[in-house]
Amino acid sequence: MGVSTSVPEPGVTVVTVDFPPVNAVPVRGWYDLAEAVRGAGAEPGTRCVVLAAAGRGFNAGVDLKELRRDPGHTALLGANRGCAAAFAAVYDCEVPVVAAVQGFCLGGGVGLAGNSDAIVASDDAAFGLPELDRGALGAATHLARLVPQHLMRALYYTSRTVSAAELHRHGSVWAVVPRGELRGAAVALAREIAAKDGTLLRLAKAALNGIDTVDVRRSYRYEQGFTFEAGLDGVARRVRDTFGEERT
Repeated sequence: MGVSTSVPEPGVTVVTVDFPPVNAVPVRGWYDLAEAVRGAGAEPGTRCVVLAAAGRGFNAGVDLKELRRDPGHTALLGANRGCAAAFAAVYDCEVPVVAAVQGFCLGGGVGLAGNSDAIVASDDAAFGLPELDRGALGAATHLARLVPQHLMRALYYTSRTVSAAELHRHGSVWAVVPRGELRGAAVALAREIAAKDGTLLRLAKAALNGIDTVDVRRSYRYEQGFTFEAGLDGVARRVRDTFGEERT
């Protein structure tokens, strides 16, 4: 349980997230993930990182139970900063990052996948931001990297999900495979990337980040300001406390 790192073959490092039952990540977990990704990318022998998850789904976002247990704002601030650190670690990783996404990829999961360099998904994968149902805002920055602008807005306002197959049609998912083949397919793509010269890969990653039209770190932190405002206003807790209940 937690965040682990393995090296299945030379040049490829797999960082795996495992927080049962649904990979809703606690504050400490986001920081651990950031450290693991940064460390993997800094290893001279690593040429590609695979970001994977154990269990039913890739990521269910922030651990809402941890937020509910906190009578103040410490957990909310920790989640905001931890998510920002993890998303930035993926984006700034010195080498390309391939996200291996199965099942649900929600909230913070979209932040991780959206900041990855490539996505391989299982045929049961679904991506979405249920933030408005959870009393939060954020990660529209990263969803906008996966779908066109108006689709992003409709998905955000409705909290609906989009399938891996549809993202494949949009070109933001590299391949869709049966769940049992996901890890192998992600490592295969990583192997192909890792066959390139390590120095050139690092230069390429820096160059591609440098020509991005949106500063994903700054835009996400801007979004998070509204999340904290919702927390101070009290509306975030009201919505979180009714999450999962049928609305009338």
